[in-house]
Amino acid sequence: MGTSIQRTILITGGAGFIGSNLCEYFLRLGDKVVCLDNFSTGHRHNLDNFIEDSNFELIEGDIRNLTDCILAVKGVDYVLHQAALGSVPRSINDPITTNDVNVSGFLNMLVACRDEKVKRFIYAASSSTYGDSEGLPKVEDIIGKPLSPYAITKYVNELYAEIFSRTYGLETIGLRYFNVFGQRQDPEGAYAAVIPKFVKQLIKYESPVINGDGNYSRDFTYIENVIQMNDLAIKIQNTEATNTVYNTAFGERNTLNDLVECLKEYLSEFDSKIADVKIIYRENRAGDIPHSLASIDKAKSMLGYDPKYSLQDGLKEAVNWYWNNLK
Repeated sequence: MGTSIQRTILITGGAGFIGSNLCEYFLRLGDKVVCLDNFSTGHRHNLDNFIEDSNFELIEGDIRNLTDCILAVKGVDYVLHQAALGSVPRSINDPITTNDVNVSGFLNMLVACRDEKVKRFIYAASSSTYGDSEGLPKVEDIIGKPLSPYAITKYVNELYAEIFSRTYGLETIGLRYFNVFGQRQDPEGAYAAVIPKFVKQLIKYESPVINGDGNYSRDFTYIENVIQMNDLAIKIQNTEATNTVYNTAFGERNTLNDLVECLKEYLSEFDSKIADVKIIYRENRAGDIPHSLASIDKAKSMLGYDPKYSLQDGLKEAVNWYWNNLK
């Protein structure tokens, strides 16, 4: 089913894990999609399914370059800003580059969107913004102090977005992602996310390493729930629902031990030997918060959010994809 009026949507970081899934979804709706990516963490193969689509345009550029941002937003209705350098450990090792991309690049995008009079700027915020706030579940208006350079950059994004809404009238919506996972998430590299990394290791009968005793918990959020939130953030007509931030999660928490047991169970259906792979435990990692759980009440009431995939539902889909694509 196509949309009645074709929209033009810019997805920054569109060759990345979340960005490429968003590109594919909106192309399927019949929208025109522009992807801006410098391929520092994204991959060309993530675009294989739709690179030839006549409604798809790839701009190779960098959000740290204002000229690239200005070019990318030309004639665009909505921006889904996913481009960022993720990873708490990466930001601890190299805070300057993380800040350049996540803060200076973000500001460039805001300026370009303001000047082009883009209808709405929707951006990937982060659960890391909750910092040392201990209350559970996490509610949007109660945050603590950031625990990493990465967390600082994502909080600064929210502050800048609010100022651009107030000062220049640019509509913004921030989506605080909680531990997103799913197809196309990269298992390679020093800063790979835990789920694809563990899947790859288990497939090879290698022991996954858990930092701590495995009882730290996260609100693992399947990519389809994230796509739904971005879709709703574009569609919502109620101006009271804009110029704010929303938790983007399933609203349940599972421990890392729970996660590994699920992965072993689902992967064992393909190869029974995976059930016997041992887990290794090491010391906790700097900057990690013990527990994370989102309240999704605000997204439900203001946007009509209704996430369909629990951790278990999402893992079954993701494991199937990885089994067919990693080997």
